[in-house]
Amino acid sequence: QVLYEQEGVFIHSSCGKNDDQDNLIAGVLRVIEKENEVVVDWRPLDETLDTSNILCAGKDSSSVVEWTQTPKEKCSRGADRPSSYEAEWDMVTTVSFKRKPHSNGDATTHANRESKWSFLFSLTDLKSIKQNKEGMGWSYLVFCLKDDVKLPALHFHHGDSKSLIKCLEKHVALNESPHDERVLLVKTQKSLSQSFENLFDEPSYGLLQKWKKDPYVVTMGKFSKVTNYIVGTLRSSDQSNQRRPPSEMADFFNDTIPGLKINQQEEPGFEVITRIDLGKQPEVSRREPVSAEEWAKNMDSEGRILDVDYIKRLIFKGGLCHTLRKEAWKFLLGYFPWNSTKEERANLQKRKTDEYFRMKLQWKSVSEEQEKRNSRLRDYRSLIEKDVNRTDRTNKFYEGEDNPGLILLHDILMTYCMYDFDLGYVQGMSDLLSPVLYVMENEVDAFWCFVSYMDQMHQNFEEQMQGMKTQLIQLSHLLRLLDSGFCSYLESQDSGYLYFCFRWLLIRFKREFSFQDILRLWEVMWTELPCQNFHLLLCCAILESEKQQIMDKHYGFNEILKHINELSMKIDVEYILCKAEAISMQMMNCKELPQTVSEILGIENSSVTPDSDTGEDESGAELSCPTSLYQSISTPVIAANGTRDSAQQAAETQSLAPA
Repeated sequence: QVLYEQEGVFIHSSCGKNDDQDNLIAGVLRVIEKENEVVVDWRPLDETLDTSNILCAGKDSSSVVEWTQTPKEKCSRGADRPSSYEAEWDMVTTVSFKRKPHSNGDATTHANRESKWSFLFSLTDLKSIKQNKEGMGWSYLVFCLKDDVKLPALHFHHGDSKSLIKCLEKHVALNESPHDERVLLVKTQKSLSQSFENLFDEPSYGLLQKWKKDPYVVTMGKFSKVTNYIVGTLRSSDQSNQRRPPSEMADFFNDTIPGLKINQQEEPGFEVITRIDLGKQPEVSRREPVSAEEWAKNMDSEGRILDVDYIKRLIFKGGLCHTLRKEAWKFLLGYFPWNSTKEERANLQKRKTDEYFRMKLQWKSVSEEQEKRNSRLRDYRSLIEKDVNRTDRTNKFYEGEDNPGLILLHDILMTYCMYDFDLGYVQGMSDLLSPVLYVMENEVDAFWCFVSYMDQMHQNFEEQMQGMKTQLIQLSHLLRLLDSGFCSYLESQDSGYLYFCFRWLLIRFKREFSFQDILRLWEVMWTELPCQNFHLLLCCAILESEKQQIMDKHYGFNEILKHINELSMKIDVEYILCKAEAISMQMMNCKELPQTVSEILGIENSSVTPDSDTGEDESGAELSCPTSLYQSISTPVIAANGTRDSAQQAAETQSLAPA
């Protein structure tokens, strides 16, 4: 449906140089509503124009303008793309305003010069409108999109720009800027939530420009759909210059996440920091999961945990048997205080139950009429309903239609919007809740455990991306210390920013491991042992495990993305936990550990020496020395190669009471 149409809207392609009519491109401006989306479209009047340069948006509501190929080009490229792929978490077609390179030769036609200005964008991507009056009597408008792309000024030679503004105000809220009365600002909802909303069923050829606009959406997608066409957006079309310089790549990603300062070396062989010998990686083994008997032995008659550090060490080394998770996760996540009695916990649950249902009643009691006037709640509900219907549906707890698990998942996420309305719901949060609800099998307990988990993960989902920025920088420091040569190789392939780890960090490996393995991985990480940011060492362990193949096969940018994505559901959780722990021991035992790395891991250089193995330092040296993890744990183990040690397998735990 055409909501607005106006001819005589011009682009001045050489504005300010002269008044030659050839520099004025006449066009038609339309506002169109299609499939619950409103788009603004401008294109030249000349119907014979070559459409290969027309800017258009992808299907999803978060898309921005992009240069697309002609239908012929799309068909020819289609054969190179995968024929089928997972429906969930797909890549999205969205790129920033960028012109295709075109010939400077005399053969360039007037039509082609005009057609390059055509554009189309969704109102969901509009950031502001600048309006002005010129001395010649007509007005002009400049649209600025959310990635700070400014589209060409549209000059209304026949007037009627006010009608356009009135039309747009029916679909977006426009407020005058306090700093410039000529600028109308779009009052938006949480842009991050919106960007997640239409993450499914989209093509993938806009990856890198989409990354620049919204790295959350791109990295949650399926990297297996990366094709050579994507690299074309990153590399010059000139075959003699196939790789953009690292400095240019640095600018590209610094624009994406301001403050993301990860060094890009000028030459692959150049080392920025002095190489530090971490020594050989020690052999690490794991024990059996903590049993119900072991847990009970560490609890007094009133239900207090006798030795918190000891039980955490047991969980770190072996995880929990499933029957214990429902109780132990409440402690690990901070819902239950470690020093609380059974009676105190029962009273806490009563209070939290009342509090939960008061919040649930808030959104349950909103009428349809009220919700029509509350766009944020309406948007949250819409996104939650979409995500709930595609979260872990292969798990028996959530499979089938009208599943009670799905109803609980929906209700908890809606109630969380009442708990933290500023953050509300962002795509990815359902992935964090699903295992928690699966374990708790109780709406109230699952909610408060989820709240505690979100307290840890909150910065990951904030619009400023501070949490993600910090973690990527920290991961870069750790990986460079661990293997500077591998870092250099990644940088030589435009991959030094480790953006392929974004999804790992955002939802804590939820989509990289099987459901049961995630239960094990998360409970180990929640012990906060053996150091701070252990999840970053897990990233290092995975990357180090894949280093040989990546380097031996000379994987480039495209192949690295594809390879990392295809690791999903193929990683051995016990092996990676062993390897990550071994890396932590390497770093903790290093006498020359860089201060930056010490701060990331939360250890002190003075206490980290190879012979610090007593584990008795009251000041906290116990966590600084990984050997303390094994002092009182004599149990069956699983070695780093994933097999049970035969001698230790025969020796069952004799006494695991607190020391």
